[in-house]
Amino acid sequence: MTNLPIQSINTTALESFRPSNDQVIKKSSPYEAQQSFAAMLNDSLQTVNDAQVQSDKATEKMIKGEKIDLHDVMITSQKASVSLALTMELRNKAVEAYQEVMRMSV
Repeated sequence: MTNLPIQSINTTALESFRPSNDQVIKKSSPYEAQQSFAAMLNDSLQTVNDAQVQSDKATEKMIKGEKIDLHDVMITSQKASVSLALTMELRNKAVEAYQEVMRMSV
C-alpha cells in the first residue's frame, strides 16, 4: 500500500469564484423584493402573450394566402403552445403550494 501525500488546497484558485464588488448582490427590503418578483412575473407573462400573438399573425398570413412557409407557422404555433403549457403548469404548482400553506395549522 502506498501512501499518497495530501496536497494543500490552493486558495488562490477559489478567489476566482468570489463575486467582485460590482457583482455583490445587495439586500433588498421585502417591498423591493415583491416589486422585483411582480416585474419578473409580468415580463414572463408578456413573453408568453407575445408568442401567442406571433402565432396568431403567422396563422392569419397562411390563411390569407400570403407568402409564409408552413413549417414557420407550425414552429411559432408550437412555441406558443409550449410556453402557454409551461405557464399553466407553473400556475398550477403555485396554486397547489398556496393551498398547502393554507392547510397548515399554526
